[in-house]
Amino acid sequence: MSNVLVVGEIKDGALKKISKEITSAGKKIASELGSQVEVLLIGAGADGFASELAAVGADKVITANVADFNPEGYANLIAAVAKEKGSKVVLMPHTGMGKDYSPRVAVKLDAGIIADAVGLSVDGGKVVAKKPIYSGKAYANIKVTTDIQVITVRPNSQEVTQTAGAGATEATSQGVGETKSKITSTEMSGGNKIQLTEASIIVSGGRGMKGPENFPMLQELCDTIGAAMGASRAAVDAGWISHSHQVGQTGKTVSPNCYIACGISGSIQHMAGMGSSKYIVAINKDGDAPIFKVATFGVQADLFDVVPALTKEFKKALG
Repeated sequence: MSNVLVVGEIKDGALKKISKEITSAGKKIASELGSQVEVLLIGAGADGFASELAAVGADKVITANVADFNPEGYANLIAAVAKEKGSKVVLMPHTGMGKDYSPRVAVKLDAGIIADAVGLSVDGGKVVAKKPIYSGKAYANIKVTTDIQVITVRPNSQEVTQTAGAGATEATSQGVGETKSKITSTEMSGGNKIQLTEASIIVSGGRGMKGPENFPMLQELCDTIGAAMGASRAAVDAGWISHSHQVGQTGKTVSPNCYIACGISGSIQHMAGMGSSKYIVAINKDGDAPIFKVATFGVQADLFDVVPALTKEFKKALG
């Protein structure tokens, strides 16, 4: 079978963690298919990150030093490389950028697409993608039946494994081609110091925070442990914190290693956005809160007592 093509991303001069995650996942898939994994790394300074991808499984790194993001241009480039290499499996990150260009790639390759996969396996020479359905209440195992399979993978859902690939590099001769639109400006909302969708640890506040004046308490905990700050829809709708922090069905879907829910009851809509977290820590004085049913660790206590104590102890432990 033809090689697996993985698409990696660079943002603000840094290699995005999801690029390593899907490279490792692609390596496992390629091994089962008896093929190799090639990584198309797009972004300014792509050449400088080839060794990092080789360390986690890339047999070949194809670089495309494209300075500016354009979803049409990215789709043109990815589809052209996939056709050139004869790739039958194309794995892309389910990021803000990836969600923009991946459907375009599927159309250009006349391929079926599965979005937001959290698990990958092989059956009968085809990749099977596991993804959440029904707001995260169940999972479906889906197989694309077209000749080419296009799959986007949720950040933090795949383990980065140190499995060295050959690491050969080449600069692609393919370009972004003709585009009918261009990005004229980008407005950043401020938001998190650490991107919610890529954070390994997230501390979220809900209605139990009682007001916007108490969110700096959560931010101090976030700064101490290197976490991103999230929020429930109730906190956002109350105007206590901006929508860029919202986790849930109408906000961002996240899969951190650790999700700390402070004063969040745990509605179905909220759990749809964070239910795939590896560990869930719930802090709530209401012992009947639904969040405790999915929590790995639960603390039935007043968050205004627990959060400052946690921050204090983490500061001691982390120096």
